[in-house]
Amino acid sequence: MLVLLAGCAPHTAATAPIDLNTANPFTKYFVYPLSETLDWFADHLWGQYGLSILVVTIIIRLIILPLTLKQYKSSKRMQDLQPEMKKLKEKYKDDAKKQQEETMKLFQQNGVNPLAGCFPIVIQMPILIALYQSIMRNEHIREHTFLWLNLGSPDHYYILPLIAAATTFIQQKFMSSQMNQQMKSLLFIFPVMIFVMSMNFAAALPLYWIYGNIFTIVQSYFIYGSPGSQKNKGGLSK
Repeated sequence: MLVLLAGCAPHTAATAPIDLNTANPFTKYFVYPLSETLDWFADHLWGQYGLSILVVTIIIRLIILPLTLKQYKSSKRMQDLQPEMKKLKEKYKDDAKKQQEETMKLFQQNGVNPLAGCFPIVIQMPILIALYQSIMRNEHIREHTFLWLNLGSPDHYYILPLIAAATTFIQQKFMSSQMNQQMKSLLFIFPVMIFVMSMNFAAALPLYWIYGNIFTIVQSYFIYGSPGSQKNKGGLSK
């Protein structure tokens, strides 16, 4: 994650001002437009880059919302198919190849894509890289103060990392009804990872994570209901 967010580039390159004459395609078509977008929204939001990041976060989440909904529906179908998958596993326990073939056939018959859960994450990765570079290579954002934060530096009070970790945990609790037992272990591991990364990254990036987590929590509430009600409803709201 650290290497990806740095864009696999030296620190000096990751913080150098954007020069379109020498920029690579990723910088020219992802980093620069995102940097300009953040500037544009800040100009229309009283010069506040913290609010600009909020608007950009909402736009990004709305763009990937159809994929996220597809992921939720696929996860619900996958959960419904667990009894059938268990039968196939027992029936072909001595033939791993046949078991895999029959499982894939079961997925196809029920319109389940086991990779659907990866799509929103894969799409967000270049956005995270571009956001990191657009912040570090834009001196207006890098030197901007929002609330108690310097957006270009880590939050040395650790308030932002704590909020990022807490909202990540809450977000995962909403989605826990769709997780298998192995995935549920991430309920504690992933928030810790987010906390550690938020301690080291420019404050603008965990701020983006917090905004995104809150968006996902609200979104999950309308899809799944509250975590307590999921035990009774057991999945996607009708």
